[in-house]
Amino acid sequence: MLKNKVKRPLSLRAKRSNLIRDCFVASLLAMTLTASSAQASRYGGSLVLSVPSDPKTFNDIVSTDAYSAATTALMFEGLTTADPFTLKVIPHLAESWDTSPDGLQWTFHLRRGVQWFDGVPLTADDVVFTFNDLIYNPDIPSSSKDVLTVNGKPLKVEKIDDYTVRFTLPVKFAPFLRSMAQSILPKHCLSRAVKDKKFSFSWGIDTPVDKIVGTGPFMLSDYHPGERLVFKRNPHYWKKSKAGEALPYLDKIIYLIIPDGQANLLKFIDGELDSTSVAGSDYPLLKPLERKKNFHIYEAGADYDSSFVVFNQNPGVNPRTQKPFVDPVKLAWFTNPQFRRAVAHAIDKPKIIEILNNGFGQPQTGPMSPSSGFFYNPHVKVYDYDLNEARRILKKAGFQYRQGRLQDFQGHPVEFNFYTSDTGAAGRMQMAAIIHADLEALGMKVNMVTVEFNTLVNKLMASYDWDMVMIGLTGGVEPHFGQNVWKSSGGLHLWDPAQKQPATDWEKRIDAIYDAGAQELDENKRKALYDEFQQIVADELPVIYTVLGMDMFAVRNKFGNLKPTVNGGAFHNIEEIYITRHPERSEGSLKEQP
Repeated sequence: MLKNKVKRPLSLRAKRSNLIRDCFVASLLAMTLTASSAQASRYGGSLVLSVPSDPKTFNDIVSTDAYSAATTALMFEGLTTADPFTLKVIPHLAESWDTSPDGLQWTFHLRRGVQWFDGVPLTADDVVFTFNDLIYNPDIPSSSKDVLTVNGKPLKVEKIDDYTVRFTLPVKFAPFLRSMAQSILPKHCLSRAVKDKKFSFSWGIDTPVDKIVGTGPFMLSDYHPGERLVFKRNPHYWKKSKAGEALPYLDKIIYLIIPDGQANLLKFIDGELDSTSVAGSDYPLLKPLERKKNFHIYEAGADYDSSFVVFNQNPGVNPRTQKPFVDPVKLAWFTNPQFRRAVAHAIDKPKIIEILNNGFGQPQTGPMSPSSGFFYNPHVKVYDYDLNEARRILKKAGFQYRQGRLQDFQGHPVEFNFYTSDTGAAGRMQMAAIIHADLEALGMKVNMVTVEFNTLVNKLMASYDWDMVMIGLTGGVEPHFGQNVWKSSGGLHLWDPAQKQPATDWEKRIDAIYDAGAQELDENKRKALYDEFQQIVADELPVIYTVLGMDMFAVRNKFGNLKPTVNGGAFHNIEEIYITRHPERSEGSLKEQP
């Protein structure tokens, strides 16, 4: 029989034990609430950046300019991507892949649950469509076609089932996995445009923003030409944080369109921008403001992106006017390698680095940056600044001086137009002014012409109406991805694009190097090939390089998960970045934009 228990008073030891227990439970509860609150606080807010020019298109297949690429990178993704720290290829839209023993067949297994912006699932049909109907479509101009054509043949791409795609290569292709970072586009949105032969004009800058459909972390929500682009969080994004949280954290990314570099800098100082590239010339101004304005300058390393001058060597005839694209007299100068070598000696790279870059940077001697690592060739021909040597080369090539002005051997005065863009990219207008002064010192009559960036691209890629241009190209670690520039048939072979046959022996040799390099699986043998390619470019100077800047960027001290690298920049992991809720207060803090 049970007895009633007598309730006794607690001992001091028991009271202490209960107190410790209660404190532990309370502490644990507080920690849980704090962690939960911290996670919840990661969502929301905007990142405000800038771009010097409007995009030319939102169509990632036909895009050729860096400013279009900057915007499409937020919206479109590939089967693979590169780890920004190790540069190794890692899965992206494909979660895994298998390869045959001979390396010619690659089978990709797509992630399930990936959705397009409109909620439609991504499937193998979209991958097959992107390659077979878009990239390899002869009616669609695409730089990707150059990169993904191996030994003159396309890759065979076929659907195995809804989430499995097989690629069959005509020959071994060393950069294949890295090339699978190619953006995938939605078949259900674009197949009609392909059938109607209107794809090349699809997703232009006049397209309603809700019609542009990708799988990336952000989707275009607003575009005001000449003012800004606004991207909003993709609610269907497939990627999760390590803790299983839905990504991305940010609500918006805003690109302000600011053509003037000085205006861009002032807007950053005033707090209207969250980050800006830092030119060496701006470093003395910005560095002392780091604490006061609550930002940090990251020095990543030598820039990948090149800046160069190039002469028009296109021998073609304008089909509309039946006149040569280039005056035959000028064409004779521009196609003369001695003329180009003389110009190379007239570019004062130390002066550009000292005056425009405040000592940051280094002369660029070839088509790859030291940051490219393994494939960079540091032993190419160098053209030191030497006007006397430039004059000697010109005289030896048959040019002559009369009353201080340079003439060719037929007595034609050397005069041409020098185009550059009005963007603030890397102080390009100031750099062009320095080069202009030295070419004038050589006795040339050089007419400076500044145009809007997209106008300049149109001259280079469509009308071919130009003499000399200063512009730049993006770079990277894999030489093969420059094939659309360096192969004679390439659409970005700027000085003489889309040649049916190589115009020179050295261009023929570069074609052969790129064909061999694509198939060579021995990395050391590949390096030997691409070392030779870089030497040929330095010898023949189809483009004449200027300087490489230091890749530096200033970022507000208000972002979590920021992991800058020279390979990915400040925001390579944009989906993981969030705004901290307790940043140090600073002057000019950003007011969130609508």
